[in-house]
Amino acid sequence: MRIALITENFLPKLDGVTRTLAMLLEHLERRGHAALVLGPDGAPRRYAGARVVSVPGLPLPFYPELRALFPAPRFEKHVARFRPDVIHVVEPMLLGAAGIAWGQRLGVPVVSSYHTNLAAYCHYFRLGVLAPTMWAYRRFLHNQCVTTLCPSPSTARELRRQGFTRVGLWPRGVDAALFSPARRSQSWRTEIAGDPSRPIALYVGRLSHEKNLNTLAQAWRQRTRKDAHLVLVGDGPARADLERLLPRESATFTGYLRGEDLARAYASADLFAFPSLTETFGQVAQEAMASGLPVLGFDADGVRDLVRPAETGLLAPLGDGATFTRLLNELLALPDERMRLGTHARALAESRTWESVLDGLLEGYAQALEGRPAELAA
Repeated sequence: MRIALITENFLPKLDGVTRTLAMLLEHLERRGHAALVLGPDGAPRRYAGARVVSVPGLPLPFYPELRALFPAPRFEKHVARFRPDVIHVVEPMLLGAAGIAWGQRLGVPVVSSYHTNLAAYCHYFRLGVLAPTMWAYRRFLHNQCVTTLCPSPSTARELRRQGFTRVGLWPRGVDAALFSPARRSQSWRTEIAGDPSRPIALYVGRLSHEKNLNTLAQAWRQRTRKDAHLVLVGDGPARADLERLLPRESATFTGYLRGEDLARAYASADLFAFPSLTETFGQVAQEAMASGLPVLGFDADGVRDLVRPAETGLLAPLGDGATFTRLLNELLALPDERMRLGTHARALAESRTWESVLDGLLEGYAQALEGRPAELAA
């Protein structure tokens, strides 16, 4: 097959979406399929054998790591010359909307994928009045596609409730060889916490207010194990506020990590603290589970599909910061319970391979070619 990926978010930016797209392109190359990518300026010119066409744009004022890309007519010519069998629009906004129109004009089936709950983000950026408009615009775009693929059953239910039609599943796999308890490092623990016997909690992800990180900071300030250490991997606009809230002696900010450095950080911690209420999946939580960590989070969309309470982690009721703090203190105080939960988390994550997930997506593309919605794409 020949797949045109049209995305407004791509490398070198690091997040769950860009890592998923990188894995997809690598899988397409291994399976002998051809791919073309239209993405933002600054992306590599080629990736995994696929040509990458850069599209100019401007940073979004409330989310500068994302850009509004301008779909000039010349970009349609790139797609037409590639002669795709399927067009996959990733999180369509402006460029993705043009990709849908191009597919209609070229007579090529268009599959969309839904990754980020931008309507929920509106509330965190004090733009809650725009949330209904955001839902309406995204519903309009996605309902023109053969299928909208989303990463978790809870997100699928919410999209159907919002009037999205032809919703299918495209979950996420995890590299259980890279993210493994075998990468645990006592020297890393000593460097981070001074004493490697001190419990270490870890957060990985964008340091931004829509990730509900103030709740984590407040819970950490109320912890009962004062010798415990918190590590935050990532960067973003909330970092300065978090550094003011979290004393330097009890928290370390590493910036972004990748590859083996990221895997070492996961494996060398003792628990994964994930306070986000706006996830559609939560790939970092799955990577933590593969690394043998119990996950502490909220019973929110995406996360509730990954974590089995009292088996692979603990979930506080939605928005209940007091319970989140209590559960954090329980995990910090009970190393045997952390070990039990982490062992089960690793076993569950090992069954979620990228190969099976991405082969399922290829099956979804094949169904789109036949004009059938990929209700169970993976």
